[in-house]
Amino acid sequence: MEWLTDNKIPVGDAASAVFDWVRDHGDFALEALSDLMEAMIDGILWVLQGPHPLIVVLAFVALTYGLQRNWKTALFVFLGFLFILNQGYWEETTESLTLVLSACLVCMAIGVPVGIYAAHRPGLYNYLRPVLDLMQTLPPFVYLIPAIVFFGIGMVPGLISTVIFVVPAPIRLTYLGISSTPKALLEAATAFGATPAQTLFKVELPYAFPQIMAGLNQTIMLSLSMVVVAALVGADGLGVPVVRALNQVNTGLGFESGFVIVVVAIMLDRILNLGARK
Repeated sequence: MEWLTDNKIPVGDAASAVFDWVRDHGDFALEALSDLMEAMIDGILWVLQGPHPLIVVLAFVALTYGLQRNWKTALFVFLGFLFILNQGYWEETTESLTLVLSACLVCMAIGVPVGIYAAHRPGLYNYLRPVLDLMQTLPPFVYLIPAIVFFGIGMVPGLISTVIFVVPAPIRLTYLGISSTPKALLEAATAFGATPAQTLFKVELPYAFPQIMAGLNQTIMLSLSMVVVAALVGADGLGVPVVRALNQVNTGLGFESGFVIVVVAIMLDRILNLGARK
């Protein structure tokens, strides 16, 4: 078997060469991307941390009631935020929400158009599928290495690594929703003289809306699952006390911060679970 190991396929060397080339020749693009991501993060963080915490909580409660029309869900969100305030994790929670919301904006801005484009060109999706499989199955910690190389330490590399890990979800679910539109609906739209744009906005997107919202929900949940990983590259948020608890072998701190993450995840799921609206 020595002949096999002696002729090793240079996967690692090829990846290093690509990253080195991007770092050496893409300084302007990387810096512009970093500035854009940092401005978005700072803006969302200012909105969440600028007002009094109770004002932000009431805004989330109002949003929940507006989307769900269910006072029980709104009450649950209110109590969830009160629990977070009681535990003293408001600042960390707003930082994690900033990371999650930023990742959602970027992932949906990329995932929905790509999913629509792929649904209209099935041959393209056949080539895109293994790339999406690679992005989802590659351990998230691997993304931290080039993120640090390109963007240093902080929230930006945490956001970039989160986006790479999460963006396949909205692409897949948007593709599924658009491609599963019944042919009868498409034929009826064509028969009534609808243009491709009208067919997309008045037939395909409304039919695919539940799948797109499921993609948004998955984007939020996967982004929230990355808060601990992002903390390893200096991203602020609820992942920081989890990592600190791991380093200190502090069971109480670990369960306390971990339970807050669970509460945030459940609240976000309830807020955007439009299929459950009564």
